Amino acid sequence: MRKNIVAGNWKMNKNLQEGVALATELKNVLAGQTLKCEVIIGTPFIHLATVAELLKGSVIKVSAENCADKESGAYTGEVSAAMVKSTGAEYCILGHSERRAYYHEDFAILKEKVQLALANELKPIFCIGEVKEEREAGKQNDVVKAQLEGSVFSLSAADFSKIVLAYEPVWAIGTGLTATSDQAQEIHAYIRGLIAAKYGKEIAENTTILYGGSCNAKNAAELFAKPDVDGGLIGGASLKAPDFKAIIDAFN
Repeated sequence: MRKNIVAGNWKMNKNLQEGVALATELKNVLAGQTLKCEVIIGTPFIHLATVAELLKGSVIKVSAENCADKESGAYTGEVSAAMVKSTGAEYCILGHSERRAYYHEDFAILKEKVQLALANELKPIFCIGEVKEEREAGKQNDVVKAQLEGSVFSLSAADFSKIVLAYEPVWAIGTGLTATSDQAQEIHAYIRGLIAAKYGKEIAENTTILYGGSCNAKNAAELFAKPDVDGGLIGGASLKAPDFKAIIDAFN
């Protein structure tokens, strides 16, 4: 049975003190609640160790937003998967469209990052999705298929089973535009079909596929009600505890 997940991605927001305050507020508002989804917050590197310690024993898991494509060594400014793991984080967001676009992370780089994350017992939240021009040209299925084949479909069935996928229509991130719930369901079902063709029906049925693209308190319940939408990767709405809590509550 696959997990429902609501994962926050803080991106490059919140200094350390602000991040600790937000994590504390989230911990307090979720304390004692019976949740119908797993809750994850993806924080900048500088927050990880402090926030992971703060949230120990709570219902909230911690994720990094990235890791290096090298194991260790003379790579000034980089943070390895082993370093991320040592903070107490359990997850790592990889392949986010902003990393692909601004930092030119291609299939090969992301393949390395996924393998290093898995080798260090981190669970990748692997992002896929098309830009506006690709959607308008009807190429979204080809795009996500190539992204999966290029970076994760070379994994063993056992390793692929540890991955969470996040479909993010790039044209809907931070723009206020959102894929309709039917559009989301259609491509999530297509993605699950690709997994079934590669790894078999059981693994496909057990793979969590999140929707990420201006998901908010107003549209979350409709999106999450779709059979192949297993939660959300939440950007802006994860930066305020009440907004994030309202999305978590969409599963209740």
